[in-house]
Amino acid sequence: MEQVDVVGVMGTCAPERRNYAAEAARTASRTLFTARRLDMSPDPVDEAQALAPWADTASGAVIEFPATVSPTEIIGRFAHPASPTRLIGLTCVVDAMHLIDDLLREDHIVRTSRTGEKERRARSLVTATQIEYASTIALVGWESLPTPELSIAMAVVSALSPRARIRLHPAPMPAPEIPTAFTAVQNRPGWIGVLSDDFAPHMTDPRVSTVHYAALRPFHPTRLSTLLDDHVESGRHGMILRSAGFCRLATRPGITAHWEHVGTVLSLPPAATDDELGDDEELLTAGQDIVFFGLDIDRAGLFAALDDACLTDDEFAAGPTAWRAFEDPFPAWEGVAG
Repeated sequence: MEQVDVVGVMGTCAPERRNYAAEAARTASRTLFTARRLDMSPDPVDEAQALAPWADTASGAVIEFPATVSPTEIIGRFAHPASPTRLIGLTCVVDAMHLIDDLLREDHIVRTSRTGEKERRARSLVTATQIEYASTIALVGWESLPTPELSIAMAVVSALSPRARIRLHPAPMPAPEIPTAFTAVQNRPGWIGVLSDDFAPHMTDPRVSTVHYAALRPFHPTRLSTLLDDHVESGRHGMILRSAGFCRLATRPGITAHWEHVGTVLSLPPAATDDELGDDEELLTAGQDIVFFGLDIDRAGLFAALDDACLTDDEFAAGPTAWRAFEDPFPAWEGVAG
């Protein structure tokens, strides 16, 4: 069976997402499958792949995904060689007026897994990752924004997703849709671009900052916790909206953590262990490798605070055995020996 072309539509603002998906389907003469319909299934992506081949138009389908579905799951499943569908676009609908607030929200989106368990994801993180993996970002509600605020909104989404096309909706002028090839491995997020020295956002603004912090020494967990409360969350060094990368905690030697932060939400899940590296694999980081996005970031002040959270000369010289005795306020990693 020939693969059916699919344009996916994401967004945490359900009414805006629903309206955009309906209009996109009508404009391109594609069959629409709604998030409401997918949400009836315990696996919305599986349901989407089952429905798409029944699209009754040659142009394919527009699939509106519920906010509970992650973009990496969509891309991974649709990019599989055996998929009956071909993902040619993934649009994230963003409420321009509330973008900054959405990245600072503290509530959660709840998803019921196949086993019936409730899975909670921070809405702010969902918003950020949807933007980062989109091929097109549709800014809605932009008409009432003053020009300086619209410039900031466009620069923020461009920094988070420098490879995405940004479209104002409704559009001041028509723009053709350009199919995008999605593979299972994606490098679309801005933070990945910065770490790989391939970062060139289309839109910039003097107030929107992107800074890259790197250090060879691990963090002292207690001082890192204090830094997050007193420096990052407080806005002492500017409004940090998003940061991501890799880091190390001194109390957990030999393990690299994935630094995943949006607004007031931070998680440090384990990403790799040194003893599991293959002969041709490199460390994700020997210390810290983190990218920060935000407004009016004081680079010097932030970096000084991060440096203070790393081990001192004497602490570093004491070695891993002594590091394990440090107080560690962060949640334990289940199934990972530290």
